[in-house]
Amino acid sequence: MAKQPITEWPGRYRHLSFWWSTAIGIGLLKPAPGTWGSFAALVSGYFMIAHGLSFLSLVTLITMLTFISIWAINTIEKKSGIHDAGEIVIDEVAGQWLALSPLCFFSGGYVAYFIAFFLFRLFDIWKPWPIGPVDKHVNGGFGVMVDDLIAGAFSAVILWALLFYDLLPI
Repeated sequence: MAKQPITEWPGRYRHLSFWWSTAIGIGLLKPAPGTWGSFAALVSGYFMIAHGLSFLSLVTLITMLTFISIWAINTIEKKSGIHDAGEIVIDEVAGQWLALSPLCFFSGGYVAYFIAFFLFRLFDIWKPWPIGPVDKHVNGGFGVMVDDLIAGAFSAVILWALLFYDLLPI
């Protein structure tokens, strides 16, 4: 499939899959739409966790978001011929929420949220093994989602260790 922005797809505004995949248009913000998507997930994740969202509820939400997003991204790819356009940021939302998941167990302050954001963006951009190979070789909506979920899992493990061993100034 051609590498081009999703904004080149003429039918985009008529499809729910467009609005879902761009996180209600957040992916249209420039520059760095992935960072904007991660920031929106950070803010929404903070409020959900601060209001008592449990780990199980967060994982359930991420799972539901992932399955719906795979469908939406597959729909976009089929209708537009565009794969993994930069404007698709729902994968950043799922990955960032996963990175925040240790905060369901630990009362982390703003520093912990910043570190979760920083770690997720670092892994999502840098793409160390296995994130990079998965990003390159797994296709479709699942391929778009899975590299960000792995980046979120890496971030969550590091954040969990920092919180568990009390290594953050909170």
